[in-house]
Amino acid sequence: MARRTDGTDAPRTSITEPGDLEPWAPGPGDVLSGDRIEGKHIAVLDLAGERVPDLELEESVVEVLRAGDADLRGLRARDAVVEELDAPVLRASSSTWRTVRLSGGRVGSAELYDSAMDGVEFVGMKLGFVNLRGATLTDVVFRDCVVDELDLADAKLLRVAFPGTRIRAVEGTNTRIEHVDLRDADLDRTERLEGLRGATIGTDQLYTLAPLLATQAGYRVG
Repeated sequence: MARRTDGTDAPRTSITEPGDLEPWAPGPGDVLSGDRIEGKHIAVLDLAGERVPDLELEESVVEVLRAGDADLRGLRARDAVVEELDAPVLRASSSTWRTVRLSGGRVGSAELYDSAMDGVEFVGMKLGFVNLRGATLTDVVFRDCVVDELDLADAKLLRVAFPGTRIRAVEGTNTRIEHVDLRDADLDRTERLEGLRGATIGTDQLYTLAPLLATQAGYRVG
């Protein structure tokens, strides 16, 4: 995508839904730790409460993924689409996501620390607390989402945007960001933005955020 007039590059995503897939309806115990799911179209993938670290999901479409309290550490997802993700607690630390779209659903707490995301889209999701400590995000879009809190301590962000997304709080120290765009985000109810220092905001947002930014900088507004 083209660079915007101020020099902020937009995320480069090119996600297409995989085709020519084999329908599969996995039952209890059909998915085990370290398994590779490839070339499948799955109506419901129910992994809630399961221990399936190092699972691989490639070139597949999952209509509904139920992953509450599942052990998905080390998950590797590539060229995949998840149409609805239901996970009160998503445990997927040290996971890898490449050319993936997650659209719809609700995640209460997402443990995604030390993960790597490249060419990932979150669309229309409700996200509570998202732990991205030590994660690397490259070409990532949060579109039309609601995000209560992002923890970006020690994370690296390159070409990340939040169009139509309402953000309440972003925290983090030692966050390294480049080409992070907040101009199309809904920041009217934002309480903290410490974790996105250096991001690009719009002129209209500056007036809205002025009291917040002054407080973060240590100024008293009288």
